[in-house]
Amino acid sequence: MPATPLATTPLAPITLLGRAGQAVCIDTPIALAPMAGVSDRPFRQLCHAFGAGLVITEMMSAKPELQDSAKSRLRQIDSTDPEPRAVQLLGNDPAELALAARSAVAQGAQLIDLNLGCPAKKVCKKAAGSALMAEPDTIARLLDALVAAVDCPISLKMRTGSDRDNRNAPIIARIAENAGLALLSVHGRTRADKYEGEAEYDTIAEVVAAVRLPVFANGDIKTPEKARAVLAHTNAAGIMIGRGAFGQPWLFAALKADLMGQSHYTAPTRAARFQIVQQQFEKIYQHYGDSLGIRITRKHLGWYAEALALDDAARAVFNQFTLPQQQQSWLATQAATPQTTRPT
Repeated sequence: MPATPLATTPLAPITLLGRAGQAVCIDTPIALAPMAGVSDRPFRQLCHAFGAGLVITEMMSAKPELQDSAKSRLRQIDSTDPEPRAVQLLGNDPAELALAARSAVAQGAQLIDLNLGCPAKKVCKKAAGSALMAEPDTIARLLDALVAAVDCPISLKMRTGSDRDNRNAPIIARIAENAGLALLSVHGRTRADKYEGEAEYDTIAEVVAAVRLPVFANGDIKTPEKARAVLAHTNAAGIMIGRGAFGQPWLFAALKADLMGQSHYTAPTRAARFQIVQQQFEKIYQHYGDSLGIRITRKHLGWYAEALALDDAARAVFNQFTLPQQQQSWLATQAATPQTTRPT
């Protein structure tokens, strides 16, 4: 990204409108990206508590035969989800997406997001996710079906294109605007890039210039300084945080303080970070049950390791535990252990 003056104008709240005028307000245009295996209800609640103004569910398949699977039931929203309640759908069939959108709204969804960004092979081989970036006509049909199906606002999350020679996100953005969408989020990589290399923001700036819709910039944003640089370069209306939130959900508090013109942010102490982790893990046990929950917490602890100053040996001990009580007791002991240096 070329050197750009850092953005100084605070972000402003955004109001999204559905086809029937149904309004959804995003007070803080700083979003948690929908990420399979990460943005579950416990993590969404945690990031929202730290200041994320929009937290979107993990992608949910629009296939009717998968709607009542155990995985889908765990991903469904309920009344405890932070508002605005946003559900991301994955699919390539207009009728199936329309049906899934109606079902999500019946469960309480206030915003429906279409996945055009997932680069996973198992998704793309089914002509869904970022594979659809190569099919603008199909995207148009899918968006028309979603907008016609529900009254709430519709958004989409996409890549910059199929590959670096075919960055067609501005074209897709205009299709989305013509279909009546309310919000776009753009990850600064192509489908072929997957998560390799560095995100580029020129294409996101082109998307912002191409449409009148609010656009969230996404990709490699891990600090307030980087967020301000990306906003200045793209003129986006907000930012979306994905992997940057791994192991540091308090990043949203730092971003909100910096980008919304609020008071100075103070990072949580190591002891406070342990308390945050323990509270999140308790919600994970409640959400998934003990057996699955203890496996999911192991993954999260790996992301938290740097912030908690835990080395590989300590993580190996944690990963041996088979009961939530063992994990929580160990975390409490570690929190009380003095450290010679404070994590950043």
